Amino acid sequence: MSESSGTGTEREVDVVVVGGGSTGENVADRAHRGGLADVVVVENELVGGECSYWACMPSKALLRPTAALAAARRLPGAAAAVTGEVDVQAVLDRRTSFTSGYDDSSQVEWVEGAGLSLVRGTARLDGERRVVVTAEDGQVTTLVARHAVVVASGSEPTTPPVDGLGDVPHWGSREATSATEVPRRLLVLGAGVVGLEMATAFRRLGAEVTVVGGSAVLGAFEPRAGELVADALREEGVEVVVGDRAASAARDDGEVRLTLSSGRELVADELLVATGRRPRTTDLGLETVGLEPGAALDIDASGRVRGVEGTWLYAAGDVTGLAPLTHMGKYAARAVGDVVAARARGEAQGEQAPWSPYATTALRQAVPQVVFTDPEVASVGLTEEQAREAGVDVRVVALDIAVAGSSLHADGYTGWACLVLDDARGVVVGATFVGQDVAELLHSATVAVVGEVPLDRLWHAVPSYPTISEVWLRLLEAAGL
Repeated sequence: MSESSGTGTEREVDVVVVGGGSTGENVADRAHRGGLADVVVVENELVGGECSYWACMPSKALLRPTAALAAARRLPGAAAAVTGEVDVQAVLDRRTSFTSGYDDSSQVEWVEGAGLSLVRGTARLDGERRVVVTAEDGQVTTLVARHAVVVASGSEPTTPPVDGLGDVPHWGSREATSATEVPRRLLVLGAGVVGLEMATAFRRLGAEVTVVGGSAVLGAFEPRAGELVADALREEGVEVVVGDRAASAARDDGEVRLTLSSGRELVADELLVATGRRPRTTDLGLETVGLEPGAALDIDASGRVRGVEGTWLYAAGDVTGLAPLTHMGKYAARAVGDVVAARARGEAQGEQAPWSPYATTALRQAVPQVVFTDPEVASVGLTEEQAREAGVDVRVVALDIAVAGSSLHADGYTGWACLVLDDARGVVVGATFVGQDVAELLHSATVAVVGEVPLDRLWHAVPSYPTISEVWLRLLEAAGL
């Protein structure tokens, strides 16, 4: 049920989940399904969280219409039917429809329908198993958990140490994905996933865009992936600055001025700062249980927080600092919710074995991710550099995506694929695909990595012709099969 906090009241419950985003919702649902009747979700903003209102869904809604146009324009015959310009307002309206107009009533209905309780307010730990919730009107409720407290408070954007930036009004990811108009000129500070996706979206919606990327574009991915995305952005008129960093920022007469370390000055109407995020733990009361405020919560394979005595404190999602992606948060949430319920029944004690039902093994070994630029970047597992650092007997096979399916998909199709192999074991430990619509290739790679499918068996997984997935055949041939 949904309820308001009462002044000075205390309530004993089975489980308290701090955070009502997609991760928290999944933890609570799985714990309840596992037999724990009284599960409370605490949320101080919109139920459904960052992904629903300011991240995954609205950002992809901004990207999809112009991606469809670009795809049509690469096909003779279809290109002739594409006339006129993009309807910017229609794109923005469709984006807003995916956020339900920033109204979480449907999400609240889901919580109630799942048999969970919702308490609105800001949560802080207050010692073992205790969570103090302060509502917007100042009323306070203390929740005491019989079995577990699960922290799923997500992450928050970071601001780099650029002189003057803290005094300059600017966009973060929330402001970018919820924008009600397209600026004439947009500066993007940061060449990671958020920065490049928003650079793509706003350039195609009509803005002049400059990206300041520091040392690399998509630095967490294989270098070739970043190169191809940067090349494509430049072809669309985006200026991508690499090897020069922001030194100072100021806003004068409505214009943002960003001075680079080289002395060059960039001017725009809006500045998007997309330089990363950190776990949201600063004001959670971690010090009351012997943990460091502001730090990521270190978890074992079952999601139990290390450094706290007993098996009552858990964490899932961005707050752990591991794989800060919606789908990985939900994956971890399912395991945590299940293990909390199992331990309440006297089961699943001790450390969980890799790949077992109550383990979150994929968080460290098989994280899939898609960057929805054009070309898309889809990756899973380890990059070559990560594999070498981990001591893997590395062999890499890489090639351009040039198969019958890609030639049919788009004229002038540009793509690249790479497998990182553990040569000693004969399995795939990482994969990257770059190209139009390669996101749909990713799950096959994820299955190969998680299943540790031997290459000689993977050879018998025959890709259909003529599809882009035929690149798997070419990669395996390059591996010597």
